[in-house]
Amino acid sequence: MTRTASDLSESEGKWIDAHSHTWPSETDVYPLVEGLTKADLDPRSFTDDELMAVARPEGVGRVVLIQHSVYHLFDNRYLLDAVRRHPNRFRAVGMVDDGRDDAGERARRLLEHGVTGFRITPFIHKEHPERWLDSPGMRALWKVGAETGQAMCCLIDAEQIERVDRMCAEFPDTPVVIDHFARIGVDGRIRDPDLESLVRLARHARSHVKISAFYALGRKQPPHDELIPMIRRLMDAYGPSRLMWASDAPYQIQGVNTYRASIELVRDRLDFLSGADREWLLAKTAERVFFFR
Repeated sequence: MTRTASDLSESEGKWIDAHSHTWPSETDVYPLVEGLTKADLDPRSFTDDELMAVARPEGVGRVVLIQHSVYHLFDNRYLLDAVRRHPNRFRAVGMVDDGRDDAGERARRLLEHGVTGFRITPFIHKEHPERWLDSPGMRALWKVGAETGQAMCCLIDAEQIERVDRMCAEFPDTPVVIDHFARIGVDGRIRDPDLESLVRLARHARSHVKISAFYALGRKQPPHDELIPMIRRLMDAYGPSRLMWASDAPYQIQGVNTYRASIELVRDRLDFLSGADREWLLAKTAERVFFFR
């Protein structure tokens, strides 16, 4: 049985990291996508054990593992194996090829293996990225998500928010999670029109936003305080129960950036949060969205 945040001891860590990538160095067991070799892995490995070695000291006891399309695309086996080894610790956000006729049924079957969400993104649709949400398989994923509770986790730029907004209107019962603030600030500038687009999405009751990937946004280095006004604006729009903190490790732990700097921003320095708000951002939202079974 899955334990809730209140069931977890302090030694295990009560917080949830809602987004981390993991991969092994054993490319013979978990083959890379065509054209890549082990030399392309950076870092060479970031296993679930390596992840927990940096997460646990910060009070993180559970993690949502995100399929990394760059290395494994639709081959979710490493994530499934991690969930099987540690069913109370991990849930997975997998990927399904929406070009397949059976995309919806594949998604439904993966729920039994701890896959409670799916990463969807225009970045893998090289030929027609503007039509990334239009395929029958993609629409099947959204329909299944409404029935199973599996979330559509959108890796997008701000220009794609309007397209996701239309899907939210068409599939109002499908949980939706916007990764990394919709990458607002990735070029160093946080533009008001982009943020307002993300704020408008909050009118859909099942939309959520990950407060994450600080290393990639704004000044791209600790203490990440330039992101605080954006977080506050999203708090006003979504409320704490639809926002969730996430690290985006291992990328958050490279160069001058650290795992601690990521969680510290939410855990220790957002003075407009109440204690209850922090519980939502650091555990309860991700628990409800991803650890529901």
